[in-house]
Amino acid sequence: MLRHPARAIALGFGCGLSPWAPGTVGTLWAWVSFLVLAPWLGDAGWALLIVAAWALGQWACTRTARELGQGDPGAIVWDEVVAFWIVLWVLMPVGAWAQAAAFALFRFFDAVKPQPVAWADRLFKPRPGEAVTARHGFGILFDDLVAAGCTLLVCALAVVLWRGL
Repeated sequence: MLRHPARAIALGFGCGLSPWAPGTVGTLWAWVSFLVLAPWLGDAGWALLIVAAWALGQWACTRTARELGQGDPGAIVWDEVVAFWIVLWVLMPVGAWAQAAAFALFRFFDAVKPQPVAWADRLFKPRPGEAVTARHGFGILFDDLVAAGCTLLVCALAVVLWRGL
């Protein structure tokens, strides 16, 4: 599964092959890799990495989904990686408990898919029998971007409430 670079990227360098909660494993990988890379990347570096990871991810996710014959295979976890990098980049510097809360919130929004995440998830899904295109590859990443936005919104509201209106 990891022989082609597109599959290696889309499957989160093997995280997506986890038999248990591949999306959670991919998000954990994103968290660890963020902490490893953070000392060397400033805001400009993170912005560049995230934009490049999104663009590369759209290609990799589209190609891998097409090869697997599914619109959004559960094994594709690059969407979780990029989205959670965005969450951490915006939130940092925060402590481990706040990072863990952001992780839990992001996993909730990504797995349960309340509105507007459910809307974003449906927006770019291929119809039965429809070939996977770049539009669908964009959709694989898009719903996780919405989940990241929801996570950041809840975190911002928590900070406002914690500090008092």
